[in-house]
Amino acid sequence: MEWSGDGIIIGTRKHGETSLIIELMTRERGRHLGLVRGGRSKKQRPVLQVGNLIAVNWRARLDEHLGMFTVEPLELNAARLLESRCAIHGIQLLSGYLRLLAERDPHVELYDAFQFIISHLSTPEIAGPLVARFELKLLEELGFGLNLDACAATGERADLIYVSPKSGNAVGAVAGEPWADKLLPLPAFLKANVADCSSEAFEDAMLMTGYFLERDVWLPRGMKPPIDREEFRKTIVKALPDAPAVIARQAG
Repeated sequence: MEWSGDGIIIGTRKHGETSLIIELMTRERGRHLGLVRGGRSKKQRPVLQVGNLIAVNWRARLDEHLGMFTVEPLELNAARLLESRCAIHGIQLLSGYLRLLAERDPHVELYDAFQFIISHLSTPEIAGPLVARFELKLLEELGFGLNLDACAATGERADLIYVSPKSGNAVGAVAGEPWADKLLPLPAFLKANVADCSSEAFEDAMLMTGYFLERDVWLPRGMKPPIDREEFRKTIVKALPDAPAVIARQAG
């Protein structure tokens, strides 16, 4: 068995005295592991870092085997990411999210979003809203997608400012007013590719996505919310002014 392609490193662990097992997120083959012989050498160490984009060739006798990777660097992002507190916590958070996916199960939109966000992780004003959107997409890909297109009570598509914590459906301002204290906030920037995001809106987004991540993902797996998520949140809130900041349009 053999294939070649590109992938972004989302994790590594030592194997024996000199080798590494690396975990990649690939576009066509999803999350994929493989052994790199000599991966802990001085030459390979800078290449095999989380966040780096590499070209790989994978070989194994049988498809279900771990297999061997040979690697070549394409984009060495790790050094740049280490210069920013926001980027450090962001790359660890996103990599951890991708490790929740089933191995070798393609998630093209998540891969494209991940690659796009990496290039913006050092800019908190852009990174924060993009990561909040990534969390929404992650919930969808894991089978817990939210319906934010229309009001669950009226079917209207305007003035959607709440989310029902029970159903995960959007709720309009008028329909939700009597139960406002029991509903979750729905920031406007989560419903558009180009929008403004204030620190308050970002906090609301993290509150909302965090509720569903904890209920549907972390608790059923016996996990606690990632420490990197809280550190990332703090960093973004400090960077975002009360006045909205324009965010980039996500590719794809």
